[in-house]
Amino acid sequence: MKRSTFIKSSALAGFGALILPNSLFSYPNRQNHTKKVRLGFIAMGMRGQTLLQEMISRDDVEIIAIADPDPGMMQRGQKMLKEHQRPPAKEFGNGDYDYRNLLKEENIDAVLIASPWEWHKIQGVEAMRARKIVGMEVCGAIALKDCWEFVKTYEETRVPIMMLENVCYRRDVMAVLNMVRKGMFGELVHAQGGYLHDLRGVLFNDGVGPYNPGVEFGAKGFSEAKWRTNHYVNRNGELYPTHGLGPVSVMLDINRGNRLVRLSSFASKSRGLHKYIVEHPKGGKDHPNAQVNFKQGDVVTTQIQCANGETILLTHDTSLQRPYNLGFRVQGTEGLWQDFGWGEKNQGFIYFEKRMEHSHRWDNTEKWLDEYDHPLWKKYAEDAKNSGHGGMDFFVLNSFIECIKRNIEFPLDVYDLAAWYAITPLSEKSVKNNGAVVEIPDFTRGAWKNRKPVFGFDGEF
Repeated sequence: MKRSTFIKSSALAGFGALILPNSLFSYPNRQNHTKKVRLGFIAMGMRGQTLLQEMISRDDVEIIAIADPDPGMMQRGQKMLKEHQRPPAKEFGNGDYDYRNLLKEENIDAVLIASPWEWHKIQGVEAMRARKIVGMEVCGAIALKDCWEFVKTYEETRVPIMMLENVCYRRDVMAVLNMVRKGMFGELVHAQGGYLHDLRGVLFNDGVGPYNPGVEFGAKGFSEAKWRTNHYVNRNGELYPTHGLGPVSVMLDINRGNRLVRLSSFASKSRGLHKYIVEHPKGGKDHPNAQVNFKQGDVVTTQIQCANGETILLTHDTSLQRPYNLGFRVQGTEGLWQDFGWGEKNQGFIYFEKRMEHSHRWDNTEKWLDEYDHPLWKKYAEDAKNSGHGGMDFFVLNSFIECIKRNIEFPLDVYDLAAWYAITPLSEKSVKNNGAVVEIPDFTRGAWKNRKPVFGFDGEF
């Protein structure tokens, strides 16, 4: 059997039931895909509103309730529902913990959580214990114990949680995944990815809206500037690992035949955010925030070793001027792909030694990405046309909803969430100890050796 055929056959056979037969969520008519998934939203900030927008466009979901302590964000959400002729959602906005009352609502099947990072663990765990299926937004964990808490809660309750890493579904990334699975790169040896994105306008603003960059944060900031910037003040490590790590982990079969074993991280000096404040027209050297000491290094690099011998290099670079890029590189014994942009087909380079007759010259990726466009993109490209982040948001949320409806295993599960989230606290520990090598726990407790890949197969839903 050809390698690609074997991988696809074994992966499809590896799909398990998402929900246990005796679960409160195993509705008899789920197999007929007729029941709408009833959703609650925890946190209605800018990302929460994006998720809401995606779900409003679907006719197989009902928006039951929204929770957020910020009345302005709640109003934005309700306005979106009204504009799309959807009934208003029940509101839970009485302080930081009113989401717990949302979790008591019996007519909610699943919740989407897009809250500040420090809330992910407590809200995700409480949602699972309340028997609500969870779609969890990306970030890194605050502490390693949080990752174990996710795993422990899932294994006790069997309530599933999906990691909503949308970049795994980026069109060029999935085309490269398709080529990897066809064996075109040979045996994979090394991969790179990261979050290389000028976030200065997100981390600082005037507190009046999403498009008003300034120099304020914390209580005076808007949306992410209220909380995200404080992580740069108090922490130093790989703060946002999953955009870079998720896609290459899928290609390397992490947690499904392979695993992350150990890492070492280094952080550069911190200069970018201070310079931004000093030079901004609304700031200056005498502005109070010009006195803030930002611990987060401008560029943090994390080297990871895998059980099967591959290495991964992650880069976190969000405090300096730069065009957006996730810096992907996938390198095997017979091929190499490097990405240099937003995912446009003409902003990367590819090289296959034998197919290119040992030319030692890059080829533009466009023709390769067209020829090996992933089957899921061929199938759903039109549906994803107006979706956020170039269509990626459609795919990750479509997978979440379809897996619930069809009662099949999430392609990105609690073990992926734990392993990817864990990079943040482990990198902080390594940076603090001058790049010391830190072991990455096996959250599957050995099950990775026998688990089959399931992400991104045409039979996924």
